[in-house]
Amino acid sequence: MVVSPTVVAASDAASDAASQERWQEHWQQRWYPVAYLQDLDPRQPTAFTLLEQDLVLWWDAAAGQWRAFADVCPHRLVPLSEGRLNGRGELECPYHGWSFNGEGRCTAIPQADPGAVATACASARSACRAYATATGQGLLFVFAGDPERAATAPLPLVPVLEESGWLVQDTFRDLPMDALTLLENVLDVSHVPFTHHRTVGRRQNAAPVAAELTSSGPEGFTLAWPEGPRRGKLGSQFTTFVAPGLMWHDLTAKGFARFMTVVYATPIRAGECRLFARFPFQFRSALPRLLLRARPVWLQHLGNHTVLEDDQVFLHGQERVLAERGGSGALAQACFLPTSADVYVQALHNWVNTIAGPPAPGSALPPRWGRAALMDRYDSHTRHCRACSGALRGVRRWRPLVLVALGLELVLAAWLPGAAARVGLLVALGFTALLLRQLNRWERLLLRGDGHPPRNALDRRDA
Repeated sequence: MVVSPTVVAASDAASDAASQERWQEHWQQRWYPVAYLQDLDPRQPTAFTLLEQDLVLWWDAAAGQWRAFADVCPHRLVPLSEGRLNGRGELECPYHGWSFNGEGRCTAIPQADPGAVATACASARSACRAYATATGQGLLFVFAGDPERAATAPLPLVPVLEESGWLVQDTFRDLPMDALTLLENVLDVSHVPFTHHRTVGRRQNAAPVAAELTSSGPEGFTLAWPEGPRRGKLGSQFTTFVAPGLMWHDLTAKGFARFMTVVYATPIRAGECRLFARFPFQFRSALPRLLLRARPVWLQHLGNHTVLEDDQVFLHGQERVLAERGGSGALAQACFLPTSADVYVQALHNWVNTIAGPPAPGSALPPRWGRAALMDRYDSHTRHCRACSGALRGVRRWRPLVLVALGLELVLAAWLPGAAARVGLLVALGFTALLLRQLNRWERLLLRGDGHPPRNALDRRDA
């Protein structure tokens, strides 16, 4: 039997159309977090890319809400995120000063004759494309699809966090990996003792993971691990995946605390995503809560970076190998998955292959990054984070003062008479030198990681 090329082409076109339709339903017509509200600056526009769509986020003071527009001026196509919020509180283009109100309508064209402004601004071609926005649980969400469909899609919130009594620690980072790779990683509980040895795990706690899939469908799945981590010492762990980009692990350690790991994977483009990680705690006693609250947010974020970089050095390469071997659809052939610990990853890829398809169909992964780029913290986090950017400014503000103090102490130590006075100055000199060293270290950690995961350090117990 000979199949006509026309029939084959028609079949391929129908398949492509079906793939595009399910991508739109399960990836595009959805809400995604794009920023923590505490990190957004209402005085200036912010750029973000969502599913390969460049956006500008800005605070519309007149309406009292955050807006999201396509980050392109309809006049000459420059990014509006490079502009400003003008005296009227509107978004102003940096190129020619066109202004846009909260609905995206053009309100001012400085180059137009007064009599022509109204006609030009009334044209649909002068308007910006506006996206639906919403806020919830401290996050700004953007609907990636048709704004008219936004009301029919629920915000991907964590219901239990609506209850009182939670202490929540948050962080985020732009990661050089696909949203699907991130989800696969955070769902997989069995890697923690090894990948995160000496950060949040211990190799000696590794054991079989007898987890089971308890429900599944187009909107996600749930899993139960009755024994739970650390060989059952903490309690049972329950996992929920809410399609397309939210998951959480929920565990109650009897007599100590209930704690969760909540992760949003917001797709930026093929091979890039923004991680929003939340760590909610409900402690039985007040002391742990007080200790966590006492730790500055930026120091917590430095610890979070170390954990994230445990995986980042190899996940960036892993997803490229999987892509070369056929991608998600070929997972069973590309990877050997013989244990029940792999049920988490299998459930995710089953959802991708039977329901939604990948987040960036038809888009190739970008070239592989070097280790230095993978360890960047400034562009991937610090400059977007209110706490960490403030800490970096503080370090750079205090360092010249510490250097001056160090110089004065050196001069005084050389000329001050009396042995006792010199001993006191030497002690002060040592303290100031240590402070300078610590400031330099904090600056480096706010800018980049060192690329040497703690798990690979010499461990005497392994000898």
